[in-house]
Amino acid sequence: MNTAIARRTLLALGAAALCTAAGLASAQGNTTPLRVILPVGAGSGVDTIMRSAQVALSKALGGQPVVIENLPGAGGISGTQTVVKAAPDGNTVGVVSNNHAVNPSVFKKMPYDGIADLTPITVIGGSPFVLVVNPAKVPARNAKELQAFLKAKPGAYNYGSSGNGTIIHLAGEMYMEAAGVEVRHIPYKGMGPMLADIVGGQVEMGVGAVPAVQGHLKAGTLRAIGVMGKQRVASLPDVPTIAEQGFPGVDVEGWFALVGPAKLPAAQVKRLHDAIVAAFDDPEVKAAMARQDNFIAPTTPEAAAQFFRTEQERYARLVKKANVQVE
Repeated sequence: MNTAIARRTLLALGAAALCTAAGLASAQGNTTPLRVILPVGAGSGVDTIMRSAQVALSKALGGQPVVIENLPGAGGISGTQTVVKAAPDGNTVGVVSNNHAVNPSVFKKMPYDGIADLTPITVIGGSPFVLVVNPAKVPARNAKELQAFLKAKPGAYNYGSSGNGTIIHLAGEMYMEAAGVEVRHIPYKGMGPMLADIVGGQVEMGVGAVPAVQGHLKAGTLRAIGVMGKQRVASLPDVPTIAEQGFPGVDVEGWFALVGPAKLPAAQVKRLHDAIVAAFDDPEVKAAMARQDNFIAPTTPEAAAQFFRTEQERYARLVKKANVQVE
């Protein structure tokens, strides 16, 4: 009797152990890391955003590890090409931004089709840009005064950008065109060197991401002329948009979107889309986005696809007007 009871007890314990192991495996989910390719350098706006959401994204994916890889170069082409070549198994995605829509118009040859060779998952949100000047070099305090200042000496002043053909370059061109002024463009290798030279007085003005210029604005080494997008920024409530100041055609802000390789199965698209929505709804992530002045409004995959097409057409017109091309 005791032997039979012992045998039944061991069988029950064994069954319970198997159930526990199965439950743990189910809870852990996919143990293959999700590679998130960022075609930008470490410390950039997109890098900061995605690292802020890294832990929450892993949690939303049922514990699947999330590995962020920075692969900058060629205006984002190098890193995005890695995503294009990846297997469509849902374990490799990329985060693209404005340059993804700009590149087809700027580069003579592209190694991939930015729409056909990728699967849109969601446009996650955006980041505001602001037009800034060196206050020691430029007395203007608003967009109209800056227009008058620049018109007084056509071609005498410079504006910096984070690189030829980048969205920062085109944002500057957008204001210059709307204002009808002639200013020399000075490209830099990144926003950091550009801002350093504006502060140092080597160039008089430029467009920067709000988080990147906040410290300089507080220190008084830069002056904000206007926000480049549709609405004012919470951390700069007294700085009007350029459009508010009489230039309605000026409307540009940074955006960032999640994409996968072409032919990514619908089930994987939904899994990744839902995980991103959940991750950016996490209270800690939402607080981090607010501190960085980012706005989050994830779109559907279908809306993301349409957005890419619209943005590509929009920038094609602007690139043509600005006569920008990179070999």
